[in-house]
Amino acid sequence: MDITAIISIISIILLVGIDQATKLYALNVIKPQGTITVIDNFYYFVYVENRGAAFGIMQNRQWLFIIITFLIFAAFGYMLYNYKIEGKLFLLAIVLVIGGGIGNLIDRIFRGYVVDFLQFSFFDPVCNLADYFITVGAVFLIISMIFCEKNISPRREKSEKS
Repeated sequence: MDITAIISIISIILLVGIDQATKLYALNVIKPQGTITVIDNFYYFVYVENRGAAFGIMQNRQWLFIIITFLIFAAFGYMLYNYKIEGKLFLLAIVLVIGGGIGNLIDRIFRGYVVDFLQFSFFDPVCNLADYFITVGAVFLIISMIFCEKNISPRREKSEKS
């Protein structure tokens, strides 16, 4: 395992840890109060139990989201095993998406819902850090695929048939 893989794994673990720590704060501090004003008329902590996907769509289909998350992890795992990641932005995108995905997956499996608590006055949905990790990662992934010349290359050469 190369140093890039080790740093990526450590980064994913840190992202999941930060996400889960903030969700514990939400459960222990924000939930009893309901709403905490951080910056008046701009930013709030609002406790929400999201039993759906992004923006609360497809409520109460946790097993579907768990399966989809595992399929995404399998695709990234296949890519990471079979290809060398050369683009730094591409790698950062993968780390963010996996870290955020694991953070929300933990909630879905152990709580049956995702803890959301971050709300801006100009953006109606209540989100969590994992949601932002996934969103930023997806944007970075798109940017790297459009603007970066080479993000991945095969790890091993396929033997040519005679």
